[in-house]
Amino acid sequence: MTRETDALSPAARAAFDAIIDVRSPSEFAEDHIPGAINLPVLDDRERAEIGTLYVQVSKFLARRRGAALVARNIAAHLDGPLSDRPGGFRPLVYCWRGGQRSGAMVTVMDQVGWPVTRLDGGYRRWRRRVLNLLHDVARPLPYRLVLLDGPTGSGKTETLALLHNHGIQSLDLEALAAHRGSLFGGTAPSQPPQKLFESRLAAALEALDPDRPVVVEAESSRIGARVVPARLWAAMKAAPRVALEASLEQRADYSLGAYADHAEDPARLDRLLTRLPPRHGRAAVERWRAMAARGELAELTRDLLEVHYDPAYRGVSARFGAPIAVLPAPVFAPDRSAALTALTAAIRSA
Repeated sequence: MTRETDALSPAARAAFDAIIDVRSPSEFAEDHIPGAINLPVLDDRERAEIGTLYVQVSKFLARRRGAALVARNIAAHLDGPLSDRPGGFRPLVYCWRGGQRSGAMVTVMDQVGWPVTRLDGGYRRWRRRVLNLLHDVARPLPYRLVLLDGPTGSGKTETLALLHNHGIQSLDLEALAAHRGSLFGGTAPSQPPQKLFESRLAAALEALDPDRPVVVEAESSRIGARVVPARLWAAMKAAPRVALEASLEQRADYSLGAYADHAEDPARLDRLLTRLPPRHGRAAVERWRAMAARGELAELTRDLLEVHYDPAYRGVSARFGAPIAVLPAPVFAPDRSAALTALTAAIRSA
């Protein structure tokens, strides 16, 4: 067994066959090193039980009971998720601070014969790494960010994927936050907790080449309920901006397809419409709800773009500098390849 003091760089993490988080499921759900699997040596109920014993009854009894539970749980992991691992299996194991929980797992793995490594400092060390990268506003973020801007429905997220095929790095904040950045934008049952969003974001940034441009969609400082960390937000506000343009008709058709899941759940769509900002007035909201109830989704989409989304887009864009280029949205271009080539050139020269 080794205690690893430099296991958190992307290359070092990739060298392990598995990253194993032995903390409780609730700790893991709040945040973890991206790519880690959760094999708890104590679950949430057991951890609470041991804590109560330790404080209210006896430290000795708590340790004895804890040792029994840990032994049973590790045995279950060996007979279950780890049962097919070969002799050369090389895991990195961590707990909260690299202490007793990871130590117990590592001791058993070492006896099995696996070349196991314990992360010195545990999860707390990973969290410090994330905070240094995303929240240390005293230092500029070491990446060449270029903002991709454009009104709702101009296909910015799809364009990020297209740019990737043209050799352009991108950072998809909406995918990392599991949200499409608007009232109607949820893409998962729930968004990740803020800490887990930041861990995913840090891992995505560390995988990028700082010497090449990185395209990121021009977002507000919040994506759903998640907040863009201060250092990244500062870099975004200072980054050059390339804007996409498209007609209202193009954007309405595109948005209708992109949000087709709402058409399949009229009750959910109605609930979302009732959550529109009060500035629209009750009459407008009721009119939109009636349009949705009648199935007039094309008309509803166009109206929402004009009245709700476009003013919000202008407000967000005003926080950034003037665009260095305004180009046709590639997803609507008759010659998509030519449009992407032009966009790629603008990004690389930014």
